[in-house]
Amino acid sequence: MITVEHLTKRYGSTLAVDDLNFTVEKGEILGFLGPNGAGKTTTMRMLTGYMPPSSGTAKIAGYDVLDDSLEVRRRIGYLPETPPLYREMTVEGFLHFVARIKGVSAGDRAKRVDWAIQRCGLTERRHQLIRKLSKGFRQRVGIAQAIVHDPPVIILDEPTVGLDPKQIIEVRHLIKSLAGDHTIILSTHILPEVSMTCNRVVIIHKGRVVATDTIDQLVNRSDNRTQYELKVAGEVQPLLAALSQWTGVKGVQTQSQGDSHVVTVSTEGNTDIGPELTALVVQSGLRLYEMNRRRATLEDVFLQLTTVEETVDADTDE
Repeated sequence: MITVEHLTKRYGSTLAVDDLNFTVEKGEILGFLGPNGAGKTTTMRMLTGYMPPSSGTAKIAGYDVLDDSLEVRRRIGYLPETPPLYREMTVEGFLHFVARIKGVSAGDRAKRVDWAIQRCGLTERRHQLIRKLSKGFRQRVGIAQAIVHDPPVIILDEPTVGLDPKQIIEVRHLIKSLAGDHTIILSTHILPEVSMTCNRVVIIHKGRVVATDTIDQLVNRSDNRTQYELKVAGEVQPLLAALSQWTGVKGVQTQSQGDSHVVTVSTEGNTDIGPELTALVVQSGLRLYEMNRRRATLEDVFLQLTTVEETVDADTDE
């Protein structure tokens, strides 16, 4: 549904987007993840025809964003970071206006507006002035204007920025409900946003794609380790000696907390050795108060990739 090949954007001597390549399949929610200033918004603006690329191509539903800009715009619903709302209009009036300028026929307009209002949870707000709505409901109106013409592709740029926790959950559920019927790119720097919403992730840093895959595959490729955090009481040295002989244990750290100790055991692979660790603690004469198992997360992957990039750049500058 979306194909991006060697997409590049320069502002004078500044390279904002550097040779991007990725695809988005029909019905998929793709998380476009990166820190502030990574080039996310610039990429979204090029995909929506808001600005031309310096080089490279992008196609939406088979149409080139530069050569077939009008056809692309007919097939896209776009929510920029700041929703484009006319605050003195009512919700319903604004959506009728948007439907008209997006080419929805007069006969279908009322049906499309009703559908967008219902999908975005705006039924009780349809006659209110937009300026009187909370930020969360204004964000819903922004999503409604993006989907009112039933586009096959929806591009959302930071859709939950500034919302309270309840509003964030509601908007996430709304976005997930749109998948399947629509192909969605969710551009954000908020990691839980991607983990809870997206099928696949593209991580961008300093204008370049540094990783793309499902979250599980990214985590498995970047760090094939599991950590166990044990809180124990007693003489800890016999346990440490036994762990040093275990195959698969890659590291052990201890920290004293009064009469107890926190022992962190790093192991290779995904195999759960929790029962064996519990038995070893008991055999070592220790009391086990607590044990937690932790795998790497998307946050770990994100920090690892961006930190590596920063280190490489710093070495190059020298």
